[in-house]
Amino acid sequence: MALAISQRLAMPEILGRVLAGRGVTPEEAEAYLDPKLATFLPDPSHLLDMDRAVDRLVQAIDANETLGIFGDYDVDGATSTALLHRFFRALGVTVLVHIPDRQREGYGPNGPALRRLAEAGARVVVCVDCGVSAFAALEEARTIGLQVIVCDHHEARTTLPPALAIINPKRLDETSPHPHLAAVGVAFLLAVGVNRRLREIGWYTQKSVTPPDLMSLLDLVALGTVCDMVPLVGVNRALVRQGLKVMARGQRPGLVALAEVSGIKEALGTFHLGFLLGPRVNAGGRVGEAPMGEALLSCDDPVACLDMARHLDAWNGARKDIENDVLLQAIEQVEGTPQEDVPLVFAQGQDWHPGVLGIVASRLKERYNLPACALALEGGYAKGSGRSVTGIDLGRVIIAAREAGLLEAGGGHAMAAGFTVAEDKIPAFRAFLGQRLAEQQAQGGVEPVVELDGLLDVQGATPDLVRLLERAGPFGNGNPEPRFAIARARIVKSDIVGLGHVRCVLSGPSGGSLKAMAFRSADSEIGQTLLTARGDTVHVVGTLRPDTWQGRDGVQLLIEDVVRVGFG
Repeated sequence: MALAISQRLAMPEILGRVLAGRGVTPEEAEAYLDPKLATFLPDPSHLLDMDRAVDRLVQAIDANETLGIFGDYDVDGATSTALLHRFFRALGVTVLVHIPDRQREGYGPNGPALRRLAEAGARVVVCVDCGVSAFAALEEARTIGLQVIVCDHHEARTTLPPALAIINPKRLDETSPHPHLAAVGVAFLLAVGVNRRLREIGWYTQKSVTPPDLMSLLDLVALGTVCDMVPLVGVNRALVRQGLKVMARGQRPGLVALAEVSGIKEALGTFHLGFLLGPRVNAGGRVGEAPMGEALLSCDDPVACLDMARHLDAWNGARKDIENDVLLQAIEQVEGTPQEDVPLVFAQGQDWHPGVLGIVASRLKERYNLPACALALEGGYAKGSGRSVTGIDLGRVIIAAREAGLLEAGGGHAMAAGFTVAEDKIPAFRAFLGQRLAEQQAQGGVEPVVELDGLLDVQGATPDLVRLLERAGPFGNGNPEPRFAIARARIVKSDIVGLGHVRCVLSGPSGGSLKAMAFRSADSEIGQTLLTARGDTVHVVGTLRPDTWQGRDGVQLLIEDVVRVGFG
């Protein structure tokens, strides 16, 4: 298959091997390397309730009604909200935005906030990246005559809350072939649907309004899609590929400011979005001011954007300190307590900051390669976040626990979930999780497997190879970066940098050298092997990244595994 792909498209065989490893056929290869929205973007109307939502929004726009947007405080929520905020604002509509405070209001729509939006003049509120489980809040909205459109992508329950429209590719009665859309992708389809209807009725001509440039919003779609860790396949991959092209123009002041405070000099890629820009947008919702991420992405004033970006950068630094403290406590708890024979890591602590629970759960997942939950106890209840591994649908289990009466609130998707549980129900909830996750593991298995795209020599890890492999991107969840084994490399030197990262220099049997880094590994088996094997021969596995520090055109290996095979 790899040879057939490379011959069909006249490309090096190694790229054909990468595509074949991702299930791409020779017939699909050309479209895969150049994913166009014309090919992959679905008709918005294929989603249930989309046309009903479009009809109501067009009516509101034509009547110059005030619209409300209720968004989540994470990156997907901030980008979804900013996208619709910009879209409606470009149509001349008055828009009211509410992003809830994580600690005071918690996740999702709440009655008091919806009432305030109504009192401020909103007739219709669009809930983005939240709402599909907000039964009480949406019932309260209905009692005051506020019409709500839910634009979500989280796992739905068997029943749906009262709303004018619920657009969600994960509705149980939905037949969409695009269940992996992030909320920002669903929001983009909503904007496409509204824009199309306005064109059909001649509204732009009647009102002498210039139609918004929807393609210019794809940078927001790319950021939210990458950061929410939805699979980068099909339409998601096309959205991110085109969004990165829009981002490269540098026309979004908020993103330019974020790149500046992050110290990014090169063109933005999925790594920058997921590990540098995204955490800063998230920082406001975690430990700072929740609305600031959306405000930054909706702002066109470069000076104001830089000021907000600096605040977010400072909060991100504070978040790192809090996260590290909670993570150390969680690891000590997990490794100091006998664990049950279930595929679950579970840690809880009094006064843990709820804003870092998702990151801590993610770090625990990475460390133990198991689904992980972290809970903060306060006032007889615990707020928690969970992160899962490939093959285990955590969101589905959280929904089931809520329907079983074990949770006060809860929801999510396959890879991530959030919940609130009464402290006296934590043991039962933990047992329920363990049982359901074990059942999923028995059905499919989540044994760790290292899948390789090829074997390289140190001298083969070149900038030209990295540039060639980028054609198979953008990379992320569902479309992982190509992973290579480098055999019989010698560790020339190694040391610890930053917060427990291990960096080293490798040399090959036939010469050459390669920089390498193993992030957050100093206290792990991988890190200790790298630190104690100086001068020894090892096999390493990892992904290649460009090394553009100080203008250089180099390569760096991000190490994921290592084994010592020779001494001296």
